[in-house]
Amino acid sequence: MSEPGTGASAGGSGVEAFGYRQELKRSLSFTDLLVYGLIFMVPIAPFGIFGSVFQAAGGMVALAYAVGMLAMAFTAASYSQMARAFPMAGSVYTYAGRGIAQPVGFLAGWMVLLDYVLVPGLLYLIAGVAMNSILSSIPVWLWVVAFVVLNTVVNYFGIETTARINKLMLIAELVVLAIFLVIGVVALANGAGRGFDFTPVYNSDTFSLGLVFGAVSIAVLSFLGFDGISTLAEENRESARSIGKAMIAALVLAGTLFIVQTWVAALLVPAPERLITDGDPEGTAFYDAAGVAAGPWLATLTAVATAIAWGFANSLVAQAATSRLLFAMARDRQLPALLGRVHPVRRVPVNATLLVAAVSLVLGIYMSAREDGITLLSTLVNFGALSAFLVLHVSVIVHYLVRQKNTDYWRHLAVPVIGFAILAYVVVNAQVAAQTLGFGWFVVGVVILGVLLVTDRKPALTEEKRS
Repeated sequence: MSEPGTGASAGGSGVEAFGYRQELKRSLSFTDLLVYGLIFMVPIAPFGIFGSVFQAAGGMVALAYAVGMLAMAFTAASYSQMARAFPMAGSVYTYAGRGIAQPVGFLAGWMVLLDYVLVPGLLYLIAGVAMNSILSSIPVWLWVVAFVVLNTVVNYFGIETTARINKLMLIAELVVLAIFLVIGVVALANGAGRGFDFTPVYNSDTFSLGLVFGAVSIAVLSFLGFDGISTLAEENRESARSIGKAMIAALVLAGTLFIVQTWVAALLVPAPERLITDGDPEGTAFYDAAGVAAGPWLATLTAVATAIAWGFANSLVAQAATSRLLFAMARDRQLPALLGRVHPVRRVPVNATLLVAAVSLVLGIYMSAREDGITLLSTLVNFGALSAFLVLHVSVIVHYLVRQKNTDYWRHLAVPVIGFAILAYVVVNAQVAAQTLGFGWFVVGVVILGVLLVTDRKPALTEEKRS
């Protein structure tokens, strides 16, 4: 039975209330969703992009992550509201399509595809670079191939297998992070690095809003996983409210860890001025900081942890989330019907999973040959996600205030407006290359939408059935 205004419960009638068949397997608990979100966000995510954020923020890397968490908190609140209204796979594509209008949903889904389709390739690339820094005899592209094959096999066996592996990976990541933090703090107390100070949080000599928000446009890459929880709405066995609660909990927990670890690492960086000036082309700044704290063994441990976290754990859930988004769009005839096929035994969108693997493989190998591969992919992923999040905030206002005449002005007006304003400022301060390519992707989406409308492939979205 549906709850008025909140969508259906997870008891198996959720998607049927909107005219769909329940094809995916409902087996995930709140804990599974929370673990999934944390793994997608990666508790040690700053390890891989620390140098880029440090440079962009003028050393105020912890501040960049704090602002990023604040920005994403408003977005998570809006996601929570729309997940209750429409408890279905598809993320912002579903929410904007049903909350505003189907064409808007398509464009929002198209922009978030820029995030979802590219992010597995980015993760494989970062993992390959990390492993190559340890075993230089094995090229980056070969590591990419190995990670893609491994994750595709695991995802093929179903969401329950993925969930079990997620829990093991999360424990391992937290153990490594705890080792780094304990040793790092002890090293700082014993005089390593530059000792304890607040410059990673605020430095009056370099602070400016433009500088910080420019760094946030890179740092938010670490937060993007929380929205992936929404793609599992049709595999959630609990109430639709669990989706929103898991998103917010994952965001707060991961964000706190990001701030603490980057603060410690920033104080241990061997040459902070040079890092700000020259950047981190080899992507080893965090590992160098770990080396200052305890020597080569800790540098190697953090590099290996990054490779496994990004190349296996994070990309595993990224591949799963992306395949669910493709599945939802194909089900609505916005993508080829082949991508909407669900395996009869495994109950996973098998063709979508294989397509994501193929795209990730090609992208990871191609970008491994470019010096700016990680930076370029990072900015494109972020631009796509943030653009879609802007539409998400608008959908909250339209659905609840305009259509349902709801009077909860804090959750359905103030929160989305504040979230929209923060994200808009971040997008404006993003790198020009990301803005140019992102706009080009949007134009392609508009053309495809036009073709879909002309060929009468606009889906007939069934209204929710009230009980």
